Amino acid sequence: MNRTLACSVVGAAVVALDGTVLTVAQPALQRDLGAEVGQVQWTSTGYLVAVASLLVLAGRLGDRYGHHRVFAVGALGFAAASTGIALAPGIGTVIALRVLQGVCGALLQPATLGMLRTAFPPERLATPIAVRTVAIGLAAAAGPLVGGTLVSSYGWRAVFLLGVPPTLAIGLLALAPSTRRRPDSPDRRGSDPLGPLPMPRHRPTASPDHRTVRPAEAAPLGAPPPPGRRPTDSSGRPALDPLGALLLAAALGLLVHGLDEASRPDGIGTAVLAWGAALGAGTAFARHERRAADPLLPPALLRSVPVVAGLAALLAASAALFGTLFVATYFLQDVQGLDPLDCALRVLPLAVLMVLGAPLCPPLQRRFGPRRTATVGAGLLTLGVLLLSRLDTTAGAAPVGVAAALLGAGFVTLMVTATSVVVHRAPEAHAGVAGGLQQTAMNVGPALGVATATLLLGLAPDGGFVPVRGAALPALAAIAVLAVPAALALPGRADRPGTRPDTGAPRPGGRPCVRS
Repeated sequence: MNRTLACSVVGAAVVALDGTVLTVAQPALQRDLGAEVGQVQWTSTGYLVAVASLLVLAGRLGDRYGHHRVFAVGALGFAAASTGIALAPGIGTVIALRVLQGVCGALLQPATLGMLRTAFPPERLATPIAVRTVAIGLAAAAGPLVGGTLVSSYGWRAVFLLGVPPTLAIGLLALAPSTRRRPDSPDRRGSDPLGPLPMPRHRPTASPDHRTVRPAEAAPLGAPPPPGRRPTDSSGRPALDPLGALLLAAALGLLVHGLDEASRPDGIGTAVLAWGAALGAGTAFARHERRAADPLLPPALLRSVPVVAGLAALLAASAALFGTLFVATYFLQDVQGLDPLDCALRVLPLAVLMVLGAPLCPPLQRRFGPRRTATVGAGLLTLGVLLLSRLDTTAGAAPVGVAAALLGAGFVTLMVTATSVVVHRAPEAHAGVAGGLQQTAMNVGPALGVATATLLLGLAPDGGFVPVRGAALPALAAIAVLAVPAALALPGRADRPGTRPDTGAPRPGGRPCVRS
């Protein structure tokens, strides 16, 4: 378990660090390679689109072939792509390898949660998820400082070499036999990649009148699996849905691309076209999933109210946070004239509260339950956005620091709680898909928040960057408020040891079981 936790934590931290250090390195990369601004932007956009479009499919691959194997492929591929970018001769190569890096990142990210779900008992999941969150917070906070130091001393190529040793190490570590299975797993069949399942023996089944006994009838060939049982192929592994994966990847990729275009000057036309295409792909995906015998998104997962509520809370919270940070950065640097270091120091309480608050979330969940804990987190996040929305040009360090602390405390509380519910309440056989959906929410949310902020900042060109005069932060506060009803739909009490996660529809002939 310690090796699994190490792989999960380091993998998530490397991805978080990669995103923050690249922002610092982009100006130097542009000068060194003689690239245009649009080309440099695609080093981020290509990666973001690749990740967002493939996360759910990557989670399904983990459910089918084993989360550790998929994680290892993603980590080793991430290391190879990073090395190639550091040696790239031109901007075209950098963009192509960043897309490849995004594909590998999509394989890596859901597996960091899928491995935890299969390695730890459900009632102990909150603590490793909190440790993972601490690592992400530290990496995100250290990224600009580490990136600035490397670019100043060694150039932009050193930024990409930074992640090679840890991803290479955890990729090899994930292949070690001791990290690949948990002996006491409640559902080994959903995550064991080492071979086909043994065929179950026929068991006698009582007839309705209880007077005769007859063998269980086999389902006809080609019929969908009975309720509550995941679809499998001849090897006993969860079946793939290639057409569904393609349609969902197209819908998510076009959605994220449209949000990215909406955040650029004169990009709204392209954004509208991308959103229209995303809507068409999403509609086709929904129709396909209703007819498919082995849908990519398991119905048992989508019928789980805690899982859907947790995903909605993560989407709203991440959109509100990253949109707010986007506005605050422009306010502090362009309006108040602070340099990047002073700006980072003003919002440092956000990172500090995320790091310090994550370990407190598991005991809070056990004492007060996920519903109360997440609702308080959503309230703190909303309060932080509202406080920032009242700042004017004379705002000092104190109100900015207090607002940043509220943002950090609220977001980490909501993120750890909602993620724990999503991963715990998902059946272990669908842990990878649940992890992919969680990561999708955490990737689409920031793009949505930044696009919303960009569009609204343009409505008040003379004073839009001053929070009290603009409409961006009030709108982002409204998005943060949407996390409150989602938090209220989470379970009222923490699951006690011995409870089992949701498993979908009840067994035929079985009695209904009511759980809190």
